Amino acid sequence: MQTLLWLFLGLVIGLLFINVTRRLGEKAERRILAFSLIAAALIYAIFAATSEASGWIAVELIGVLIFSAFAELGLKRSVLWLALGWAAHPLWDALLHLSGMGTQVAPTVYVLMCIGFDVTVAAYIFLMAQKQLAANLR
Repeated sequence: MQTLLWLFLGLVIGLLFINVTRRLGEKAERRILAFSLIAAALIYAIFAATSEASGWIAVELIGVLIFSAFAELGLKRSVLWLALGWAAHPLWDALLHLSGMGTQVAPTVYVLMCIGFDVTVAAYIFLMAQKQLAANLR
């Protein structure tokens, strides 16, 4: 039951984040969504740097590179790359930090909230991309 609470809290924070970004205009919103994806990966690198998991920082920095690539493609190519990056991040969260070798790196509560947040943001961007595609087809 507590797991659902933390996931739900992440969803609520994600909705608040989306509400703020939507007010900034499409170009600024896209930049914030891209930079926030990089920040989401960097937070895990900070956790790794302050944990006792020796060498884990390298894994997290690889994650920063991967999610930075999604962000860059999302800015330069298609917003769908941003959606894919945000959709991939909860997999990173769950596979590495809930059940994988990185369980001692980040607090479980944070990981669960991050998953709720990431899924919410990814769903929003997918919907945003769908609306843009429909508008371009008219």
